[in-house]
Amino acid sequence: MTRYRSHTCGQLRAEDVGKTVRLSGWVNRVRDHGGLLFVDLRDHYGLTQCVADPDSPAFAAVDTLRAEWVVTIDGEVVARSDETVNDKLPTGAVEVRITSIEVQSEAQELPLPVFGDLDYPEETRLRYRFLDLRRERLHENIVLRSRIIADLRRRMTDAGFMEFQTPILTASSPEGARDFLVPSRLHPGQFYALPQAPQQFKQLIMVAGFDRYFQIAPCFRDEDARADRSPGEFYQLDIEMSFVEQEDIFQAVEPILRDVFVEFGNGKSVTEKFPRIPFAEAMRKYGSDKPDLRNPIEMSDATDTFRDSGFKVFAGQIAADDKVRVWAIPAPGGGSRAFCDRMNSWAQKEGQPGLGYIFFREEEGQLVGAGPLAKNIGPERTEALRQQLDLKAGDAVFFTCGIPSKFVDFAGQARQQIGRELNLIDDNKFEFCWIIDFPMYEWDETEQKIDFSHNPFSMPQGGMEALETKDPLEINGYQYDIVCNGIELSSGAIRNHKPEIMMKAFEIAGYGPEVVEEKFGGMLNAFRYGAPPHGGIAPGVDRIVMLLADEENLREVTMFPMNQQAQDLMMGAPAEANAHQLRELHIRTVVPKD
Repeated sequence: MTRYRSHTCGQLRAEDVGKTVRLSGWVNRVRDHGGLLFVDLRDHYGLTQCVADPDSPAFAAVDTLRAEWVVTIDGEVVARSDETVNDKLPTGAVEVRITSIEVQSEAQELPLPVFGDLDYPEETRLRYRFLDLRRERLHENIVLRSRIIADLRRRMTDAGFMEFQTPILTASSPEGARDFLVPSRLHPGQFYALPQAPQQFKQLIMVAGFDRYFQIAPCFRDEDARADRSPGEFYQLDIEMSFVEQEDIFQAVEPILRDVFVEFGNGKSVTEKFPRIPFAEAMRKYGSDKPDLRNPIEMSDATDTFRDSGFKVFAGQIAADDKVRVWAIPAPGGGSRAFCDRMNSWAQKEGQPGLGYIFFREEEGQLVGAGPLAKNIGPERTEALRQQLDLKAGDAVFFTCGIPSKFVDFAGQARQQIGRELNLIDDNKFEFCWIIDFPMYEWDETEQKIDFSHNPFSMPQGGMEALETKDPLEINGYQYDIVCNGIELSSGAIRNHKPEIMMKAFEIAGYGPEVVEEKFGGMLNAFRYGAPPHGGIAPGVDRIVMLLADEENLREVTMFPMNQQAQDLMMGAPAEANAHQLRELHIRTVVPKD
């Protein structure tokens, strides 16, 4: 193939026995077995076992090798004996008997081992990321990422989408996060913004008369890191379509995502038809707008059970405020005092006063409820509750009480905690759903005003009539998310393409026309020259790969991630600019004092 190799380290098979070959790669490890020296040679494609006996002219050279040296090996392919065949290795039926070896480069003592799967501190891994990437699992994740992106591109193209590129140096985006700013040398005192997403551009592409756009788009947001959010930058499969309604978007995008997960999901089941779940229903049943549907638990309203009951803690709250609700969280198989007490302790650790419960058991052939709440509300109410929730002997149910908006997050966490504790969550599934009918507005308690709850550029359901006649807090937008296994993969919307509706929507949220013109004048102006109805969505590529690689942190599927403090430890970024650079940019830095 080249001067350095006739075959790759993942290529040799039983049919190659007898061939003289040349391999190049990294020394994964050297093993001494009774005078025989074994070298596991590794490259991008795989690993081949090479062997030198004491009679080999290369034995002395092989004996000097150390881990991660780069070498070229010449030798003969021989079959392994039956007892030494390695079925777990594609090249495991053969080995190379070394006749000569050439050292291409030596490696110093390693700051972290490449062989093995030892856990090392994040700082070390990221500072020496080029070594970390040599490790088998991480290398496989990055290869998987490449294959998934290639597959997404192919599927999008096959579905009639065209890939267009949008600018990196641009103006501030309407995504709502903090921008990364780039100073302009040619325009002193002025700044570009790196795109939080290609939001405005992809809409302008539709206005320009194109259709069915996509892009594997880099996005930049100056926000804090999380396990499912990379600091600084991430990639999304950006999609936009013209002359479509919400369902048209679903029909175009759903099969692409489903088939990608079938292709790379290692046999895990994938939702065939993504259910459509309204936002309000998702919050009521699952306590989250990104529900993990692998968990079969659905919450129910049990307010009437406790109204005027003997359990005064709940009954008093219900009587005092008609907004108060009691939610029941079933726990199939959780019907023991030990488990219920454990959940109660967990709730207290989460900053809650506790978690009321009833558990059911069989006594003298009868199903009865046990626990303090059952005694307080009496057997009739307890039995009615059991029937409402279809509970059996050995089951339990937990309760939260208050104004739902204040306890819904905790209820959702409790649901997931119960699911994990009772092993109700099936890890061999990818459970997808659409979350639809997001509220257009919400009440901001801090500012004491109405504000946008999701995306301000979504078309309100009902259009101008809804904005003019309905309570803003009752208006839904044509906004939708794709959720998989409790992780939000993407958000999308049918866009508001009519300037007058956009102005009205912003007016309700307290933004005057001058603000809209100043911030979004480019897109607004474009809409005044004939804009088609359009909409789109943007699944997160990093999160897709994270799920398919069965990882819990985006760092494990990203080639060169930053640390939690948004620092590139390997390249030393961010770094101070020198005086000459600052003068050219007409900038003076003012570092805050500690």
